[in-house]
Order: sequence, then structure tokens, then C-alpha cells
Amino acid sequence: QVQLMESGGGLVQPGGSLRLSCAASGNIFGMYAATWYRQAPGKQREFVAALIGGVRTNYSDSVKGRFTVSRSNAKNAVYLQMNNLEPEDTAVYYCNAAFGVEDYWGRGTPVTVSS
Repeated sequence: QVQLMESGGGLVQPGGSLRLSCAASGNIFGMYAATWYRQAPGKQREFVAALIGGVRTNYSDSVKGRFTVSRSNAKNAVYLQMNNLEPEDTAVYYCNAAFGVEDYWGRGTPVTVSS
């Protein structure tokens, strides 16, 4: 079983950047897909970005061109680089790791974009 822990969230001004990390307790070499989601207050959880097969990326329209998802097998971690942040990006960010038929969730890290 894999345990995930997100970190790197915090308070940032509009236009700023943050890099979220998702550290896995086990080896992620067999991970098929890593996906970031977010949930803003009073809203449903929504898709943000995915890295599939370690190569193919997919982004929601709202973050395309500003966010970048990546992974490091050596560090057993997945990252979300967030640039040019907007107040609408305020949410709790969650990572999900898929291994075949199983997938795992972290507990989330909060991001607040405000001046």
C-alpha cells in the first residue's frame, strides 16, 4: 500500500508561484498516472492536472499554461509547479496516484491566493 503526503501549500499573492509536492511512502516506479485535484470552499473537487505513463500530460483549461505536473522516481514524488497564481486557484490540493486497479489519495495541502 502506498501513502501519499502533499506539501508546499500556503499563502501567496496573485501572480506568485508555488510548488506542491506529493511524497509517496513506497516506490512509485509502477505508478501509471499521477493526478492533481483541488477543492475550493463550497465547491466540488475538480481535476487540475495529470501525468500519464510518465510522459503524457493533461491539464484543465483553467490552469493550462500556468501549471506543470512532473514526477521523480528517484525521490518517489510527484510535483505541481504553479505559476501566475490567481485568487480562483485558492483551494485544497490533493494528489492521486494510480497503480493498475488501485489508486491512493493524499490528505491535501491548502493554497490561498490573496493580496
